[in-house]
Amino acid sequence: MALDFTHDPARRCIVASAHAPGCDFTLQNLPFGVFRRKGGNDPFQGGIAIGDQALCLAEAQARGCFDGLAGQAASAAGGSTLNELLALGPPAWRALRHALVRLLDAQEPHPKAAALQAALVPLADIEHALPIRVGDFTDFYTSIHHAENGGRLRNPPVGLAPNFQWMPIAYHGRSSSLGVSGERIHRPWGQARPSSNEPPVLRPCEMLDYELELGVVIGRGNARGTPVALAHAMDHVFGLTLLNDWSARDVQAWEMTPLGPFQAKNFATTLSPWIVTLDALAPFSVPWRRPADHPQPLPYLESAGHRAAGALDIELEAWLQPEGKPASRLSRTNFRHQYWSIGQMIAHHTVGGCNLRAGDLLGTGTISGPTAPEAGSLIELSRRGREPVALANSDDRRAFLHDGDRVILRGWCEAPGRARVGFGEAAGTVLAAHPAGSL
Repeated sequence: MALDFTHDPARRCIVASAHAPGCDFTLQNLPFGVFRRKGGNDPFQGGIAIGDQALCLAEAQARGCFDGLAGQAASAAGGSTLNELLALGPPAWRALRHALVRLLDAQEPHPKAAALQAALVPLADIEHALPIRVGDFTDFYTSIHHAENGGRLRNPPVGLAPNFQWMPIAYHGRSSSLGVSGERIHRPWGQARPSSNEPPVLRPCEMLDYELELGVVIGRGNARGTPVALAHAMDHVFGLTLLNDWSARDVQAWEMTPLGPFQAKNFATTLSPWIVTLDALAPFSVPWRRPADHPQPLPYLESAGHRAAGALDIELEAWLQPEGKPASRLSRTNFRHQYWSIGQMIAHHTVGGCNLRAGDLLGTGTISGPTAPEAGSLIELSRRGREPVALANSDDRRAFLHDGDRVILRGWCEAPGRARVGFGEAAGTVLAAHPAGSL
């Protein structure tokens, strides 16, 4: 994750809106997505976001904007998913990034700049599809603060699982129910057991929740039976996206003994439409830390380089907008608090020989910080409904999500002497459960 000319915060862009205060999609970012113009039947195509514009890479390539390895990467990124680009690996990703920055540079005008500008479309005029075809989705559980909060909410309270401080825990999620920001989610049905003295019942979820996470998009895969060493783990990451792992808490509480989540998690997971590349995040790598009095990682999860720069400084927020009312910020936290890093997740995922493939998705698990306002889910913020959360500019208090609620996740990186790099948002709206007659 070395820095180069593409990270220079002094560079100016030919798209003036990329310099607006608080702009997520700066010249130093250039996140990838898949989109098309609204209201038409054109195929979805890959591109990047810059300021308030989206650049269609297939059109830019057709106009002769790229050549060499960058041209190969642009062609691969121009399809209906980004998987072909992901499979090319870091040299191709980097060549395309370098070419884009040169083409968009306002201080050293490029001969093809006018051709590139002709391929721009206002963000307000596009609609999105999932940017990748996800073969497998693994959801991790890597926040010690989320784990401790959850244990305290059990009856009776329990401590950390014995394995939590020794390895990144995960379960296999459902790729078929992944959706893109803006989707509408029906409240799920499921089995719940209201009381230990009563039999379970099938009913619409009464404790619907969100989880504030990041999604890790795998680029270059590994051969089956070949573990990925921690030192090389990040070479397999294309980038990160926001991820809302919607959760039916009453269903989850009943079904999770003795195995992990199933129907409580398989009905919907919402991703933001833009993937922020690892190269764009390079200026925000920070040391990975483990308290000295905690168990230290086994050798395959440990290295000096990882200690020096294995974490990422990403600010994250969760917002809730009840139907017809203003949005309220529920929490703000930072990804640097995670107990296990992305590199450690990959090293552990593959240590037994599992082969990751281009387009695979890893969820980080709920991202919660050390203080109460940094919790990444309503079950933590409301203490399992015992202390419902007050919303700004409203008399509403929410323990869990209501029909009509819109959940919005946001994320960005900022630091002195660095250009802002943002993720946009992952938003989804809760609809009423399907009627009982449809079961």
